[in-house]
Amino acid sequence: MNLTVKGRNLVLTEATSSYAQEKIGKLGKYLADVTRCEVELWTEKNPSIPDNQVVEATIFTKGPTIRAREATPDVYTSIDLVFAKLERQVKKYRGKLVARSQGAHKEVLASEGFVAPEVSEVVEEETPAPRIVKTKQFMIKPMTPEEAALQLELVGHDFYVFTNAESQETAVVYRRRDGNYGLIEAQS
Repeated sequence: MNLTVKGRNLVLTEATSSYAQEKIGKLGKYLADVTRCEVELWTEKNPSIPDNQVVEATIFTKGPTIRAREATPDVYTSIDLVFAKLERQVKKYRGKLVARSQGAHKEVLASEGFVAPEVSEVVEEETPAPRIVKTKQFMIKPMTPEEAALQLELVGHDFYVFTNAESQETAVVYRRRDGNYGLIEAQS
């Protein structure tokens, strides 16, 4: 696994970097060598945020992109929590691949970016798959992204789907963790 550790708004010490590489590097036993992983550490500068040591890790595979983010007062604790989240996600996805490819060759898993596990490793407690529990229908109105952001605030949701009045394409405006807004636009 190709692992990169970056720092933003903090001095990335050798100890912190090697700890992150060692901890996140343990996921390599589940992933193929061609997999790329980026770990970014930063300190929130706002003094009113008690959990200011943030760690975000992204694993790029040929299949899904797996991402985890944690914030605590201690950078090492954040790294540990991100590792635990990533390990759960990787095991869950790998289990789905194994179930889907029972009877197939191990090359199928390797082509997805995952190493085929031994059968005894896969036995884990089964959790029910997420399901759709509510359906809503609504009219999508043409509006600018700024108007959509205002509507987002008015309805109090985390995202708002609308038709961009300029491009006539479906778009989504969403609230980011930093308090700003993001815009997702569909490409034809």
